[in-house]
Amino acid sequence: MATKSPIDPELVRELAQLLNETDLTEIEVEKGDLRVRVARTITATVQVPASAAPLPVAAAPIAAAPVEGKPSAAHPGAVASPMVGTAYRRASPEAKPFVEVGSVVKAGERVLLVEAMKTFNDIVAPRAGKVVAILVEDGQPVEYGEPLLVIE
Repeated sequence: MATKSPIDPELVRELAQLLNETDLTEIEVEKGDLRVRVARTITATVQVPASAAPLPVAAAPIAAAPVEGKPSAAHPGAVASPMVGTAYRRASPEAKPFVEVGSVVKAGERVLLVEAMKTFNDIVAPRAGKVVAILVEDGQPVEYGEPLLVIE
């Protein structure tokens, strides 16, 4: 004698249809001891032109590799971005930059701004020293951990 499964196939079909209608990737329903989870995998296809050159594989982490001769985040004087956002070298388009290459700064002095989610965040010098490199342009998007400038 066959035992009937406690899972209702019609419920699974309804949940699957709900996934398709709402563009969800998974849904889970629990009632008493019964728990039903329906999930789908979404795959993306990327078309790469045949003329595109293969990307080189880096032996070291990308964040530690210098780009075009610029100091990297591994440089002992590098000031890294604490967040993803847009870097600004000045308080407003008309204002002069906070620092220039050659500027001498004190620990805690504002050297840049990073705007994230419509909030301007001060980037301050972690130590006193001389600015030897500025690695971002005004209004440039930056990533978390990306070196912004170098203070020696």
